[in-house]
Amino acid sequence: MELINHDPLVTSMSEVLDRLPPLSPSCCIYRVPKRQRRVSEQAYTPQVVSIGPLHHGKEALKAMEELKNRYLQDFLHRTNVSLEYFIKKIRAQEAKLRSCYAETIGFSSDEFVRIILVDAAFIIEVLLRFCYKHLRVENDRIFNKPRMLEDVWPDMRMLENQLPFFILEDLFDHERNIVGIQTTIIDLSYHFFKTLMHMKDMEDTLSRIRPPHQVEHFVDFVRKLYPLPPQLKSKVPQVQGPFQTLTIGMMSSCVMDVPQARGQLETQTIPSMTQLYRAGVKFRKGSSTNIFDIRFNIDDGILEIPKITISDQSEVTLTNLLVFEQTLCKKVENYINDYVVILNILVNTPEDVALLVKNGIVENKLGDSTKACTMIKNLADGVIMADEFYFTTLCENLNKYYRMFRHRWKEYLIKHFFNSPWTTKEIVALAIFLMLTFVQTVCSIISAAQQ
Repeated sequence: MELINHDPLVTSMSEVLDRLPPLSPSCCIYRVPKRQRRVSEQAYTPQVVSIGPLHHGKEALKAMEELKNRYLQDFLHRTNVSLEYFIKKIRAQEAKLRSCYAETIGFSSDEFVRIILVDAAFIIEVLLRFCYKHLRVENDRIFNKPRMLEDVWPDMRMLENQLPFFILEDLFDHERNIVGIQTTIIDLSYHFFKTLMHMKDMEDTLSRIRPPHQVEHFVDFVRKLYPLPPQLKSKVPQVQGPFQTLTIGMMSSCVMDVPQARGQLETQTIPSMTQLYRAGVKFRKGSSTNIFDIRFNIDDGILEIPKITISDQSEVTLTNLLVFEQTLCKKVENYINDYVVILNILVNTPEDVALLVKNGIVENKLGDSTKACTMIKNLADGVIMADEFYFTTLCENLNKYYRMFRHRWKEYLIKHFFNSPWTTKEIVALAIFLMLTFVQTVCSIISAAQQ
């Protein structure tokens, strides 16, 4: 007869395993890994306002709680819907909302529901007041105070500071919200981010954020606002809609107007912008508003890059998009990651940044080339090198051009002999000396032949 094992450790561990919740496919909001956070804590941590439960209650963010409650009050008056109605609506989806966060939320049910409602109403009111100025109240602390919006909206693009997008859609009922205004939360969000990120109208944007496509949260929303790389764009149906340019970025690629195929990058030893310039590559500001659409013509050596703006806002945007791409359980195209990889490869020194500024490709709002270069290198701390790399063809063609003998020789001469006026004088003197020596030698040969 088999004896029953009553080992306390077995019992306790079994209970822990039995209580493990199933992994949720809805999980989309994560903590930023420490390896990335150590480079730029400020780019991942809200500075003014907490959105959602992960940063709620932090001392530095408590000053905004009263304003958020005022926005909730205005939202209730505007919609003419009771507080009880919205609480019941959120409570009915509490389990789904909690499953969107990658960690267990320790707040009680009542506190969690309160956080979601207050923060969701705050976001909806910010979007409404941004789009419709007549909805702003007197003495509004965000829209009537200089620069306050510029402090608030970066926090709305941080991965740890998010609400699931579906709850915003559920609470925003355009049929009962505002008399005379027919809009959706997608349209409000689109206008908000497109305007503040200085995006121009382009194709494909709204087609990728409207149903049946799903938006996880604002970080995902911003990611979907970016144009697809040319090689991906050709795979999706083309629909008319607005689109953008952007603030930061840099490279993407195409060779001779042909969308490049993804592939494995054989080597990361690729010349920098300065090396390419010395080898004869000519830089030109591209006409494309697709930031991924860098074109290199290997025949005439022209590298076209759409205009780039480098700023603190750029860092917040790209760092959080990178983390979202890398942590999302669902399979996503990692073109933001690859975009930062190619940027890091091509920009190694402040001289590379200065060269791009000189050619009108980069607008540097950080003040100097050293700061811009540092930001780019810091971004690269968060990237991974996958087997399938979007800009393989671009790198291969730049390498092919650079390795041609005449281009390498030109780069060597400029680097070692023509970098300073003193060296240039020496080279001119040497050239004159060699020419005179050559003439003297020829004269000597002719004289000897005549004797």
